[in-house]
Order: sequence, then C-alpha cells, then structure tokens
Amino acid sequence: MKSTPYHLEIQTHRKNPYGVLRTTYREDGKIKHKTIASLPGLTLEQLRAMQAALQNKTVPKEDFKILSSREYGASYAAYSILKELGLHKAIHSHHWQEWVKSSVAMIVGRLVYQGSKLSLSNCTNHSSLWEICGIDEDVDVDTHCYDAMDALFSRQEAIQMTLAKKHLQDGFIVLYDITSCYMEGEYDGSELVKFGYNRDKKRGHEQIVISLLCNKDGCPIAVETLKGNTKDETTVLEKLNELQQKYGITKIIFVGDRGMITQTNYEHIDHEKIKVISALHHSKIQELCDKGIVQLSLFDEKDIAEIVDGAKRYMLCKNLLLANKEAKTRQVLLEKTTDELNKIIASTRKTKHSKDIRAGKIVNKYKMAKFIIFEGTGENLSYKLDGDKIEKESALDGCYVVFTDASAEDISAAEAVKSYKSLMQVEQAFRNLKTAQLEIRPVYHKTDDRIKCHVFICMLAYYVMWHMRQRLNPLAEIDGTGKNRKYSFDYVLESLKSIRYEKVAFMNTQTYIVSTPNDEQAHILNLLGVAL
Repeated sequence: MKSTPYHLEIQTHRKNPYGVLRTTYREDGKIKHKTIASLPGLTLEQLRAMQAALQNKTVPKEDFKILSSREYGASYAAYSILKELGLHKAIHSHHWQEWVKSSVAMIVGRLVYQGSKLSLSNCTNHSSLWEICGIDEDVDVDTHCYDAMDALFSRQEAIQMTLAKKHLQDGFIVLYDITSCYMEGEYDGSELVKFGYNRDKKRGHEQIVISLLCNKDGCPIAVETLKGNTKDETTVLEKLNELQQKYGITKIIFVGDRGMITQTNYEHIDHEKIKVISALHHSKIQELCDKGIVQLSLFDEKDIAEIVDGAKRYMLCKNLLLANKEAKTRQVLLEKTTDELNKIIASTRKTKHSKDIRAGKIVNKYKMAKFIIFEGTGENLSYKLDGDKIEKESALDGCYVVFTDASAEDISAAEAVKSYKSLMQVEQAFRNLKTAQLEIRPVYHKTDDRIKCHVFICMLAYYVMWHMRQRLNPLAEIDGTGKNRKYSFDYVLESLKSIRYEKVAFMNTQTYIVSTPNDEQAHILNLLGVAL
C-alpha cells in the first residue's frame, strides 16, 4: 500500500460549502480513498485557499500552523500487532474495560518507551500511546498504572494458560531457562529480593530470579519471578508439574540447560510422559570416554555421531570456534593462577593465613584446582602443573554431547541437537528483557506483587516484540553486515516513531492528520501487516 499526498475535495452541492480531506492509495491493484477529516463551517474562499496549499500553491505562512506533533507510528504498530494476536482478549474477555486498556498501554509502552510507570503516565504531551489504546481522559499513574497492574497480576495465570493453549500442544518441544536480575535500593520485608548466585556479575546486590518458558521457536509462554537465592535445578520438577497440571500438556519434550537436568532431577522425572533433551558436563563426557562408551575420534565438526546406551541417546558434536575459545580461556586462567601462586610462594611477609590456605583460595577462584599438584604444606609450599590432566582436558576442547531419552521416532539426532541449541533463543529473550530493548531493570516497584507484575508486563511486551521480529525477517535479506548493518529492532521503532499525529490549524479551522509514511516506513508497515 502506497499513499499519495493529501487532497481536499470541495462539495458545493450542499446548502453550505463543505470540505473533505482525503488521501488516495493503491491496494491490490485498486485505487482506494481514505477520509482523514471533514471541514464544515468554512467559506468557499477558505476551502479553496486550503486546497491551493495542498496543491503546493502559494499560501500565506501565517494561515498554516502545526499546533502539536506527537509520536504515533511505533505505538500504533505495536498496538495493532497486540490486538491482531488477541492479547487484549487474553488479558480479559471484557477487553473494553479501562484497566484492560491501561494494561495494554503499559505493555505497548514497555516496548516503545521503557522507563518508569510514572514517566509513561506523563507521556501524553509527546505520544499518542494512551489515546491509541483507548484512554482519552487525563492519565493518572495510580488509576491507570498501579491499579491496572494489580488487576493484571490477578490474571497472570489465566493469560499464560491462554498462551500455552495457543502455542503448546502435546508432544511439543518446550524450552526452559532461568536468569537473575539484580536490584538496587532497599527492599525491606520482601520475600523475593535476596542475595544469591548473580548471573549479572553484580556482587553486593540483592536480586530476583526469573524463569521463562518458551515453545520450540522461542516464543515466550510463561514467566515466573522467584526468590533471589533460588537455584536453577530446584525449579525443574515444579515447572514440569506446572506444564502438566496447569496447562494440561501430558506429553512433553523438555529442553533444559546442563545445570538443570541433574542426575537427581532426571531420576524423578516420569519418562513415560516427559522426555528430556540436555547436554553433558565435561566431567561426564570424560567419564563416558573412560568407560569406552564414547571415543574421541567420533567427534566431528560436520557430522553428528549418535551412540545409544540403554535408554539414553548421545549425540556427539564438535565446534572449532568453541574449541579455540575453551583453549584460550583455560590458558588465560592458568596464567593468572600461576602468577598469583608464584607471588604467594615467593612472599616472605607474614600474613593471617598460611601459604597453602591462600593458594587454595586462588585455585578455587579461577577453578583451576584440577590442574595443580601441590607439594608441602604451610609455609613450605610448592606446586607443579598436571600436564596429563591438561592434555586430557584439551582433547575435549570444542566437544559437546547432547543427550535425550526420546526415541528416534520422536526426534532425530539432528533435531535433538538443534533443539538444544534453541536454548540460545531463551538467552536472547533474557538479553532483550534485561537490556535496552525492554529494560526490566531498574525495577521501581517495592512490593513483591508489583515486582512480579512488572516482570510479567515485560514478558508480554517481549511476546509482541517476538511476533514483530518474525514479520520483519525479510529486512535481514536486504540488510548489510558489520558496520553496514542498519535494520535493528531499535532502528525500526525509531523509524516508525517519526510518523506523527499532528494538530493542524489552517484558515481559522483545526484538524488532525497522521504524517504520510516515507517509502522505508511504508515497507516496514507492510511487513508488519499494519495499515495506518
């Protein structure tokens, strides 16, 4: 669809002259017209002057003014996608209620603007967001944000059940991962905000833990906010039970990181209904090699070797880029470890702890204890590198093993490996949630329910973003690479933001118009399936 500039039709067959502002566009080979505004109450001379202006004829500058200009394109596009997906109806069947409209505005606002709820409630001077979502009165942060959040949070389980029904079915692959989100400020009395293993590398900060459930393509289905000291593996069995009990999915192929599918978890899973795809730690791979179940010669960067041992199938893979990275990382850590050990051994200064205790802290810090052989104790300490273990470990550089208990009829070896690699899509979702795309942090809310609802809003915004990205995939085909790359999601949003909703004064009358998209904006809107 490509629009032509605006034109004014003057109707003189009525008792009084009447103006109709229209735009003409071509759709599916047919010429169509769209009425932008009606202009009653003007004289024929005024209408002809306005018509002349639209035809680029000379009109006095003082007769034409843009009274206001607000962002329209990005908010309208995201809102249109949200409605097309039926997310407003999933929030509540009575989607015309004000709290539902406000919830929709917060979801779209999280995608387009980020920031606090207070800043979002005050964006009406520069954005048409709230009006697009159906809120025409003055926006109040308590009513339209906080009260709406409370209502939305009470519907989280029902909304996620709707998404699961839409995107998950029996026998489908389910991706699952968790991350942490550090918090700033005081959270006295919170049951969520705790110290724990911080994946953001922010020492000294309390945190929350977030779990995310996606379908095999990475489309988000459900999110849960957990205590900051929650361990990865402790969430798995409960999440599997939730899939079966809450979402009614009895047969699942569950894909989880190697840190989640522990031996204990694996033994407690009902393998008749739940199949697992995960990967082995290096120590477990080495154990299989020692037992003769796996041979190093079978690892190949091009072909996947499959080995069946009882109920498990092992898919052997190799990645040369990963091999180089692991070798370089180990070398750097060994150099840091030996440098600090040499300083400790050469030191003659008396300290609170003996040399062997200080050396133990160093090897634990860099996780290099398995490669170090210590001799002597106390102040008479020396060490040497275990060359055999380093060589043995080096032989596994770049090697990884994906395992599953699903049969070959359920999933092929190549599909199993691809499914495990799909966990990177969940990691990508976390990056989008935690960084500038959706800015889950900083978290401005202080009560646990509001924190949970804030995370839920971010997930729903990512749900809309995920579907927008799928439709924008053709942009990658025309995009450049490296420094010539152009079409990031941020770029798309900023491009659409320059489509404005403008209040125009002309010849003693006022009207509202949406600026005409340029060719690039029209192409983006066409890919999204959005008509302004």
